[in-house]
Amino acid sequence: LVGSEMCIRDRVSTQSTGAFRWTRLGFVCWVLNRLLDGIDGTVARKTNQQSDFGGYLDIICDFTVYGLYPIGLVIGTPSTNAFIALGFMESVFFVNAAGLFYLSAILEKINAGAAKRGELTTVTMPAGLIGGTETMVFFGLFIILPNYLAPLYYLFSSLVVLTILQRLLWAYQNLQKTPENK
Repeated sequence: LVGSEMCIRDRVSTQSTGAFRWTRLGFVCWVLNRLLDGIDGTVARKTNQQSDFGGYLDIICDFTVYGLYPIGLVIGTPSTNAFIALGFMESVFFVNAAGLFYLSAILEKINAGAAKRGELTTVTMPAGLIGGTETMVFFGLFIILPNYLAPLYYLFSSLVVLTILQRLLWAYQNLQKTPENK
């Protein structure tokens, strides 16, 4: 969340002073956020403090950051095209999250979730073209290439749409064969 604020300050500061110090700080905060997010579950498991609430809180924080960063960047360098691209991307995020978590809930319900698959996460999250690593890279590009926000947002959104379609096809092929649906 601190990184999101840095992105907003970065864009405003850069416009008025031409200084890029906030860009670097915003990028460092983004990378630190992702590194800490990557190890928090491991630390919780190693210290025997893993919980379903922790998994839930983790995903809430992740999606808060995923929503605020792009908004902060567009506020700092506003343009009609950037706001339209932002609206498209946030809408795609919404559809992706709904589909991902509903699919996760179904997989847990039919006993094909994280525990069955031997995953260490709270719930299973079916893989797709765009996952955590790709998101981290794109968000890093958003921060360090602010003059290309709109095209980057459209590219990323298009890849997320492909991920949604990929999961939809997977669900169509695999969920019709469950014992509950025979």
